[in-house]
Amino acid sequence: MSTPDKRGPLQVTRRARLLEQLQRDGVLRVSDLTDALGASTVTIRRDIAQLASEGLVRRVHGGVALPTVDELRDPEADGPFSGAVGMLVPSLDYYWPHVARGAEEAAREVDLRLVLRGSSYETEDDRPQLHRLVDQGVDALIVAPRMDVPTAQHTIEWLAGTGLPVVLLERTATAGPHHAHLESVVTDHAQGANMAVRHLIGLGHHKVGVVLATPSPTRPHVRRGWLEAAAECGIDVTDTVDALVPDAKSPDCRTALDEALDRALATGTTALLVHADAEAIALVQRCEERRLSVPGDLSIIAYDDEVAGLFSPALTAVRPPRRSIGRAAVRLAADRIADPQRPTHRIMISPSLRIRDSVLRPR
Repeated sequence: MSTPDKRGPLQVTRRARLLEQLQRDGVLRVSDLTDALGASTVTIRRDIAQLASEGLVRRVHGGVALPTVDELRDPEADGPFSGAVGMLVPSLDYYWPHVARGAEEAAREVDLRLVLRGSSYETEDDRPQLHRLVDQGVDALIVAPRMDVPTAQHTIEWLAGTGLPVVLLERTATAGPHHAHLESVVTDHAQGANMAVRHLIGLGHHKVGVVLATPSPTRPHVRRGWLEAAAECGIDVTDTVDALVPDAKSPDCRTALDEALDRALATGTTALLVHADAEAIALVQRCEERRLSVPGDLSIIAYDDEVAGLFSPALTAVRPPRRSIGRAAVRLAADRIADPQRPTHRIMISPSLRIRDSVLRPR
């Protein structure tokens, strides 16, 4: 007895009509198919994905084409994966490699191939890289776009209009006339800063300041957590350190760090939360040059924990759940591929506090 086809009759008919038109025209755009078949973009993309998995069509940028002779000869040419997820991150040398490793682990668990691309914090428009990923026929996009540039909202609207599942990494955004949220996975950076401040206050520090790297998109969340913890614990931050410093590689960073230390000494500040690791390390080195002891004269907690534990003294640090962020994003994309009608999910994951040698009770 043959196994009954579990697909609905409308779905079978629609895919048959798609194949008929493709045999006639050779290449079709998704927009053409939505009009001709009277179905939504999401439905058409799902049909194309199913037909591609059966080796009957191949995906091209913006549409679908007949498979090549070589592909017809070797239906397993794409390997054992059931689909592909494109991932665009702003750096491949700091923070994001751990995220990418977590994403790759999760992708293999759900039989997806991860296609990784690196952008840049200096790049104002992420769309050229995103177009390349779409051209490769990915089934979903996981993106950490620049949100502080004039093109940001155009990129978000473009992502929302691709018809592909989209998951934002360490970013949140809305699109469309109703400001609908895109799916996202983020670290609760404010909670991480809150934990750090509470730890310092628990040690007896009553003046806890903050030093933040200007270019970081994490900066406003860390500052918010610092303010919330201080307010909740009854600590006044108006007479302490609240400093912005340039990137540690900048020639102006040393001057900005000196100003932060001068402010700490003038206000009696005994502890600082510093984002990110490079700036925290540069601050400790400047303390040593000025004969200030860490943690004797000044306790310091770093935020990021990329290399904080390797320094001497080993820096107490807040560690974002980088690997878990990548894993959760892929799982979210896979669930959306499997069920395009599911409600929008926005996931927030808590960081952890790693206690090391750079904090003590105040003198």
